[in-house]
Amino acid sequence: MTSHIPSCSCCGDSLTHERRIDVGFNLPDAALSAPEEARHRPGPSALLRVDGAGSFIRCLLPIRLTHDTELVLGIWLEVDEATLRKAHDLWEDHGYADLAFRGMLANKIRPWGDDLLGVPFTARVADPEELPYLVAGHHPTAARVLEDIWDRDHVLSRFPHQLPVDVRTDLGDHWSIVRTAGLTARFADGADQFAGPDRSAAVTVFTDDTPGRTSDDFLSALLAGAPDKLPAQRLTEPLPGGLRHAFWLTPDDHGRERHEFYGFTVPASGTAAGLFCTHEDPVDLAWAQQVWRSLEWTDPS
Repeated sequence: MTSHIPSCSCCGDSLTHERRIDVGFNLPDAALSAPEEARHRPGPSALLRVDGAGSFIRCLLPIRLTHDTELVLGIWLEVDEATLRKAHDLWEDHGYADLAFRGMLANKIRPWGDDLLGVPFTARVADPEELPYLVAGHHPTAARVLEDIWDRDHVLSRFPHQLPVDVRTDLGDHWSIVRTAGLTARFADGADQFAGPDRSAAVTVFTDDTPGRTSDDFLSALLAGAPDKLPAQRLTEPLPGGLRHAFWLTPDDHGRERHEFYGFTVPASGTAAGLFCTHEDPVDLAWAQQVWRSLEWTDPS
């Protein structure tokens, strides 16, 4: 199975360490709609002044996650002009190691969103080779973000970036799936979509509109019009009160070889999930089957 190692959105280096995950915000939220000519970088790229929006310093926000993992976010703090000038004077000086300042978080970060945006933090340089770290939050939620240990899947599934770890992702309606390492995420055309350089997956949740229909009959309805594949290209597995079924094929109408995988999981819940995967390497059939088997429906009762 081919590996997909994403790169750091802060520096571009490969992210091969599963215990520390780096994700960066390129700009403060207030600067996203500002024209390029309104953005001024007085020296280092971590310092920014935006006409009509304020002054900002890029920092690192460490968040402890379960599975002995740390998420380090490259975020921006809004600071006053005097703080920006002081940071500029010290940034490439020996005094940088002693730099400390206070500012307001300038990025909306999921899953906390508006609860953190604009909240004051204190930042301090911990390592002269790195950006300043947020070390104290001056708000109950901010303090909890720094001090508590958060569920890794709950937090990381909110980030569409390529990640170096597998992340179980909520699909809604009590369904979830594992987004494997190296895939980006988005929701489009009614489906959760995950994509990498040479593989992709899309998941759709269905509701049975025929009350009382068995899982086998619901699956038959979902498979209406599907090609009748040879036994070596299809697979059915039982589930408690339901089943899952998959088939795969290699279309011959593309300029390059591409393999397709179709999988369905049908529990006894009146709902089902359908998975469509594509991959270029035939060995990655095992990856597609792994993703298919990760589809789960959780009984809300």
